[in-house]
Amino acid sequence: MKKIINIFLLFTFFFCSACANENSYSASKGENMSVSKIKVTINGVTKTATLEENAATKALAEKLQKGNITYNAHDYGGFEKVGDLGFNLPTEDRQMTSQCGDIFLYVGSSLVIFYGENSWSYTKIGTLEGMTKSEVKEFLRGGMGNVSVTLSLE
Repeated sequence: MKKIINIFLLFTFFFCSACANENSYSASKGENMSVSKIKVTINGVTKTATLEENAATKALAEKLQKGNITYNAHDYGGFEKVGDLGFNLPTEDRQMTSQCGDIFLYVGSSLVIFYGENSWSYTKIGTLEGMTKSEVKEFLRGGMGNVSVTLSLE
């Protein structure tokens, strides 16, 4: 009986080790990693955004593993900065109302960062962390023209 228990424990150990290794990231092998946060930089100021869990953010994380993404964004409607990424991400659009600091994918290839509110059909990407409405608007330079936005891994 002791031998059977030892074999069971040994099997469990090897099985759990294999599972843990399968889910870990190896930069040298280029395997996918789980990304839950990214950095957003505008005018030399960097803030952190928490990502949603969906196909769009997984695809975005894969792109960011290859390097930073920089795009130009402009004001639209007095409540958002929007800019074309230059590539498409998978969409899971649904009607929703944005909040200040939300980041959404629009029509598959544009990122929208809100300093106000709007209702539309989007794919949610994430949310800027720990900022008041006025801090978000200042960070985005809301209402002050075009900005260059750089996304990078945390």
